[in-house]
Amino acid sequence: MTEKHPLIGVPACVRSMDQMPFHVVGDKYVRAVSLGAKGIPVVFPALGDLIPLAEMIDRLDGIMLTGSPSNVHPTRYGQTPTPEAEPHDEWRDETTLPLIELALEHGVPLFAICRGYQELNVALGGTLYPRVHELEGRLDHRAPKVEDMDVKYGPRHSVDLTPGGELEKILGVRRIEINSLHWQAIDQVADRLAIEAIAPDGTYEAVSVKGASPFALGVQWHPEYKVRENPASLKMFEAFGDAARQRAEARAQGRLALAV
Repeated sequence: MTEKHPLIGVPACVRSMDQMPFHVVGDKYVRAVSLGAKGIPVVFPALGDLIPLAEMIDRLDGIMLTGSPSNVHPTRYGQTPTPEAEPHDEWRDETTLPLIELALEHGVPLFAICRGYQELNVALGGTLYPRVHELEGRLDHRAPKVEDMDVKYGPRHSVDLTPGGELEKILGVRRIEINSLHWQAIDQVADRLAIEAIAPDGTYEAVSVKGASPFALGVQWHPEYKVRENPASLKMFEAFGDAARQRAEARAQGRLALAV
């Protein structure tokens, strides 16, 4: 029997184009789901509680949270909004933050990238730095100001993986080189998260959800870019895809406890 391709939900961002809101997802994310996880990306709009999230996750085999130019609104983690934390996308917040909790509650594999990584921390009670490069002793983690995408998404610095952690188990190494295109970062780590990778300046670069099954991982960098050309990135997406396929098989066999 031919192996099924799992359905991977990808929430959109809301962007203004010609003074009208559009729901959008970058090509590199949906392409990575297809090429790396061997899944079918299912893009859905950021409509907050207009979407019956519990009903939706019953139909999905995994969820990938993408990066974005926007940031989680500071009020979501108990801070006052400032220009340094802009731009925001509150419709995405309304959608992804409750979605994360539902996904973890019902064992839906979750892969959180960049903004998604920050959303994961906030959804579980953590906080963020609005501009990590302004902290004493920290690297400038922002994207290089170049037009060449291969340079922009090229290696910027190393990260050390937690010995015995989930990410080390996936990659089989203790250190990798990563790209860096962010200016927010995790401040206080949510209690339910385990640190999986740290940059040389102490910035947390990857986390996993303690006790989550079968896959709940967040990374601050961008493994989706040309996923098949980077062995570490491909391994992460393959592990995510394998977990999603396991859920797809369980659903096909009627072994899932549904959310609704």
